[in-house]
Amino acid sequence: MKKLALHWKIIIGMVLGIIWALVSSSMGWSEFTIDWIDPFGTIFINLLKLIAVPLVLFSIISGVANIGDPSSLGRMGGKTLGIYLLTTIMAISMGLLLVNVVKPGKLIDEQSRIDNRISYEIWADAEGYEIKDGINYLKDPEFFERAQEISSLSKSELEEVSVADKMETVKSREDTTPLQPLVDIVPSNFFHSLSNNGLMLQIIFFAIFFGVCLLFIPSVKAKPVIDLVDSINEVFLKMVDIVMQAAPFFVFALLAGVVSKMAGNDIGKVVEIFKGLSWYSLTVLGGLLFMIFVIYPMILKLFVKKIPYSGFFKSMSPAQTLAFSTSSSAATLPVTMECVEQNLGVNKKISSFVLPIGATVNMDGTSLYQAVAVIFLAQMHMIDLTLGQQVTVVVTATLASIGSAAVPSAGLVMLIIVLGSVGLNPAWIAIIFPVDRILDMFRTVVNVTGDATVCSIIADGENMLDYEEKNSPTETFDLDS
Repeated sequence: MKKLALHWKIIIGMVLGIIWALVSSSMGWSEFTIDWIDPFGTIFINLLKLIAVPLVLFSIISGVANIGDPSSLGRMGGKTLGIYLLTTIMAISMGLLLVNVVKPGKLIDEQSRIDNRISYEIWADAEGYEIKDGINYLKDPEFFERAQEISSLSKSELEEVSVADKMETVKSREDTTPLQPLVDIVPSNFFHSLSNNGLMLQIIFFAIFFGVCLLFIPSVKAKPVIDLVDSINEVFLKMVDIVMQAAPFFVFALLAGVVSKMAGNDIGKVVEIFKGLSWYSLTVLGGLLFMIFVIYPMILKLFVKKIPYSGFFKSMSPAQTLAFSTSSSAATLPVTMECVEQNLGVNKKISSFVLPIGATVNMDGTSLYQAVAVIFLAQMHMIDLTLGQQVTVVVTATLASIGSAAVPSAGLVMLIIVLGSVGLNPAWIAIIFPVDRILDMFRTVVNVTGDATVCSIIADGENMLDYEEKNSPTETFDLDS
């Protein structure tokens, strides 16, 4: 086992975690798993988050300060944001194409869709929304009796407490100016931003501002600060090494806990959950896998000739497997940086600037999922969104993805905003709750893979990519070493 690469150890830990959860569910031991094994998975996530925030801070300061030329920083920043925006639009377009071709929402039985449509019209009437396609089932005599039954329900089955909790998260976004996202980037209290993982953009703003100011003061005064920042950064990188040695065990605990909470003491629950949402899940999964194995390699090959297809995935596999198990691109960031620098040969000046920004603003997997989810929910409620409304979904999902926290299930909160942009019921997110965590794992792999792709492109454009040197027969690197 000592000679086995880290990503294989993590995969083994994941598989064993799922097997343990299913066995413990069938034996009635789920409570034991949740009480005594799952907490170690939580500890793992907390450790990675503990490292991620200061690592982002000191990495960006170090990266910006070591660039040396302010004009290079502006050029590199523009290219980074431009390519991230391009990949996000590609991901959303891919999601819309798939969901309009497969039409997963229309594969549900007709009576259920009619009931869903009536529920939607009742909600739209109560909230003062215009019916999207102009059709009104409530006025149709054929459906009048069924509409009476549905409207007599005291509360929709979809409006669960968990939905209400998530709705609270976006209340603060209402009644704000169009420039509110720009206002939110600038912190009024930097130490408050450090204490909140959801304010990563504010930390990035401060780090870039601090690093740029170091470029404009005399080098004799800047050098001690830069040396201190570099030294602190090395400490946090060493923390990553230490934590990752125990990653296979932590991943085992994490997966065991997630599956046990889904299944309880009944394995059949897991089967039923996925049976009902299978077409939606397969559509999202198909889009995500296409992004990982086709779109990103194609973009990489277009701009960077020196990194082979298999070499890229071999280099990034530890970060990808960790992203899958943690569902957090922020928690995976330390390992992503190590893989990109040590395996792909990206210069630290590039990775420490591009990757932390990507972990916050580049949410290709989340954007694709939001596009599919909105159209799927519309289809299952017999609502045909026009091309213009679908373009609105693209624009809103792009902007919402920038504000998504790089933590598990943050995309659900952003989905509320996207649904609201086309006048659909935000409470419908409860429908896709059961499969969200599993799909979130794949979404995070897409996000991390996209970050690494863009980072490699930027590094090659700046002549700071040494893939051949890092992968020469005389010098190979493994995260276990």
